[in-house]
Amino acid sequence: MTPLSHVRRLTTAAMLVFCMTSLTSASPQEPGPAATELKPYVESIAGTDLKFEMVPIPGGEFLMGSPDDEEDRKEDEGPVHPVKISPFWMGKHEVTWDEYDQFAFSLDIKKKKRENVDVNAQPTSEKMADAVTRPTPPYADETFGLGRKNQPVICITHHAAMEYCRWLSAKTGKVYRLPTEAEWEYAARAGSKGPYSFDADEIEEYAWYVENAEKPQTVGKKKPNSWGLYDMHGNVAEWCLDHYAPDQYTLFAKDNPAIGPVLLPDAKEYPYVARGGSWDDDADQLRSAAR
Repeated sequence: MTPLSHVRRLTTAAMLVFCMTSLTSASPQEPGPAATELKPYVESIAGTDLKFEMVPIPGGEFLMGSPDDEEDRKEDEGPVHPVKISPFWMGKHEVTWDEYDQFAFSLDIKKKKRENVDVNAQPTSEKMADAVTRPTPPYADETFGLGRKNQPVICITHHAAMEYCRWLSAKTGKVYRLPTEAEWEYAARAGSKGPYSFDADEIEEYAWYVENAEKPQTVGKKKPNSWGLYDMHGNVAEWCLDHYAPDQYTLFAKDNPAIGPVLLPDAKEYPYVARGGSWDDDADQLRSAAR
């Protein structure tokens, strides 16, 4: 039985605002069902009334990167190479502040002690989750006054996204992680081969970008792609698991598919891959292959 991944979508933003995306682990340990049995599911976060939806992504092969003749392509998007992806689940929407705040500020051990909660009586999963390192409280409003209800998480580091995944895994008993760069592009394309998962003249129907948005928007207001994923193009950019290397694609064969490629994080802290573009980007940054 092949282990399957559960990928969340987290975002991060600065002035070139990006936001984190899917969360999954590099080496999933949980055995999952056969690919033909994958179905959407709703995950509940224990101890809260929060839920989020996960969408099954079928396994398959695709051509990763952009061809030489794609308009606005960058050098780091090639050469095009075949990639084989195993089936996995991906978050239907980007991770929201409602969810992330439970990790960052609400359910830590110090708060429970202040509220006279017996931390020794916690379930094992709760103790594991409480042991995960959390970010320090921010000095300023990291939402820039945009609010938190159904808003995608912004202004978080790659490390914070990884820690959130680790916390969520401990809370739920499933392995959640960030998507690899290859998984992200495969899911964003949803079987398409052009610059976007939709016709370019339909971009207003699917994406928030500099032409139609002045700030990040609540999740799920535009149309999803054909695999049921919202805001893969625009709104906020999404962290991937991989380190960023501009020449990474030159290492792969052009005739035999690479099997689940990933450039895993190591002692080198930066840079990491962010995908999908944001509300503050031009349309070319929203392309499926843009890195």
